[in-house]
Amino acid sequence: MALRAIGFDGDDTLWHNEGLFSMTQSRFRALLADAAPPDELDARMLETERENVSVYGYGVKGFTLSMIETAIEVTNGNIEADRIAQILTFAKDQLSQPTELLPGVEAALDALQGRYELLLVTKGDLFDQESKIARSGLAERFDAIDVVPEKDPDIYRRVLRRNRIDPQEFLMIGNSVRSDVLPVLAIGGQAALVPYHLTWELERAEPPKAHDGYWELDHIGQVPDLVARLDDAAA
Repeated sequence: MALRAIGFDGDDTLWHNEGLFSMTQSRFRALLADAAPPDELDARMLETERENVSVYGYGVKGFTLSMIETAIEVTNGNIEADRIAQILTFAKDQLSQPTELLPGVEAALDALQGRYELLLVTKGDLFDQESKIARSGLAERFDAIDVVPEKDPDIYRRVLRRNRIDPQEFLMIGNSVRSDVLPVLAIGGQAALVPYHLTWELERAEPPKAHDGYWELDHIGQVPDLVARLDDAAA
């Protein structure tokens, strides 16, 4: 079946994101250097995030609450108010950063716009994601934008059903095997992984060993060529 719609992830697919979290976590390590070694602090922070993601969801706000909770734990409840205030400042600084597009994004979207329905399917805090989308300048290139709390097969089914798209006509582009590849393949769609140099531990998953509807690309500039090959194969 020929492609009709192409979905794109936002964070670390269209614009830089994980590097900002890495920067904030480095500041967090420095702030609590007297309370825990960096490796121990990172491990405890990751475990706190793992426990909290189903409660707070994804994004800077949930990350900030997990930093505060971790700080309370590693100081045995003795963290000073001014250090809590500094953690909040870290979060505000991160939220105020510009949305920096990855190389080749605009050219790839320009090559596809008007020929396919383009969907932006990104997860996280609604306010944070909408702000990044607005700052990216890409909103007008998409036929539909969905900010979702999670990316699983049911969420993708709902997104495609709402846009009246058959999964077999859909290709998802993203940097996460867990969020952008596996759930799309599970509903009968196709997916292309465009790796980013940083991956949050909770987004890690093993890629499919062999699947006719899965491809790995070096960069987003290769997407139009992939789409052209898929169209030729379907003709």
